[in-house]
Amino acid sequence: MQTLAASFFLQMALILITCRLVGIVAKKIGQPQVVGEMIAGVILGPSLLGLLWPGSTALIFTQESRNLLEVGAQLGVGLYMFLVGLEFKVSHLRERARSAACVSIAGMVVPFLLGGLLALWLIHVPNLFSEKTNYYQAAMFLGAAIAITAFPMLARIISERGLSGSSLGTLALAAGAIDDAAAWCVLAIVLATFGTSKSIDLIGVHVGPQFIAIGGALLYGGLMLTLGRRLLRRLGKRSEKVGEVSQPMMALVLALFCLAAWYTDIIGVHAVFGGFILGIAMPRGIFSDGLRTKIEPFTVVFLLPMFFTFSGLKTQLDVLVQPIFFLPTIAILLASILGKGVACWAAARLNGEDNATSLAVGSLMNARGLMELIIINIGLKAGVIAKPLFSILVVMAIVTTLMATPLFEFVYGRHLKKAITNK
Repeated sequence: MQTLAASFFLQMALILITCRLVGIVAKKIGQPQVVGEMIAGVILGPSLLGLLWPGSTALIFTQESRNLLEVGAQLGVGLYMFLVGLEFKVSHLRERARSAACVSIAGMVVPFLLGGLLALWLIHVPNLFSEKTNYYQAAMFLGAAIAITAFPMLARIISERGLSGSSLGTLALAAGAIDDAAAWCVLAIVLATFGTSKSIDLIGVHVGPQFIAIGGALLYGGLMLTLGRRLLRRLGKRSEKVGEVSQPMMALVLALFCLAAWYTDIIGVHAVFGGFILGIAMPRGIFSDGLRTKIEPFTVVFLLPMFFTFSGLKTQLDVLVQPIFFLPTIAILLASILGKGVACWAAARLNGEDNATSLAVGSLMNARGLMELIIINIGLKAGVIAKPLFSILVVMAIVTTLMATPLFEFVYGRHLKKAITNK
């Protein structure tokens, strides 16, 4: 019988090889690496590997090794959200504030309206939400799940095509940033009202878990983005002097990340919020670039595949062919595409953008990517949703992410090539 360490190393070898191979195939057909890794995670789960080789669970993905996989997955998404925070630029919001606000409001209001309508029906479908989830929690969670945007992927598509300083690039980045920030805030409220933390007695007053979560999150965010940001500037100045991020600086930042993740987790919000806010508060320049250079490769190459596989092990695609879940799947897919892509396109057009730019914004904002997987994993762990709805939302994340690149090239690629030719 192999040891726990042996099981972990074997599963990691399989995860890394599978994610890399499927990622290569994804790139060959014009898709980003993250799409391949999302699909690889599903392949390693019960939907394919478990179906073809039932013994894989006993040999490779044992319960003990899954526990290690979960810790690595949480570390991976926490550090990833920290990196997302590092890339968050307030300047984008200032440059196209009016247009971005219109697009992001449409990309939030319509999904939440559709989420509310869907929840009226889906809350009564067995095994989609947990028994303790009420209508308002279901509506807010569905709204957040539909409204979220794959902001990091959006940013990379824009950067790779040299559109960062363009009207389209600035608008999409600003709208995506506002949308994701709002969706994360709503998710935090859902988790807070769900009571994922314990109540306490404070100076003789009973404080419920929802107040602990909301109050604790506001306190953390407020302090980190004001006092914390000013204190962290010293690290930025120090790195500017020496021209790099030293090992002691790295140790301090990682310790701060762990403390931030610990704090937001124990108050009932989730560890990823701690990493995200800390990343936003970090000084820019040599310091943020150095952190990204040192942290991103290991996070993206080693840790995130653990998260994709951990998600895939909980995804059961056979539920999609069950009659009771077939219509909910179609409804969620349609609501996601109409509520995000079409709504953002319409808002951009109404705000005076040309059709090519509006369609490009809609196609980019419609992608969910890794951000969706993070949200639904949090929802499943907190007991808001059940595994069938988790599987449906995994499919929605993959489908909308697969659509993004080819749709963007179709609606804007020709426009971009024409503009370059005319120069």
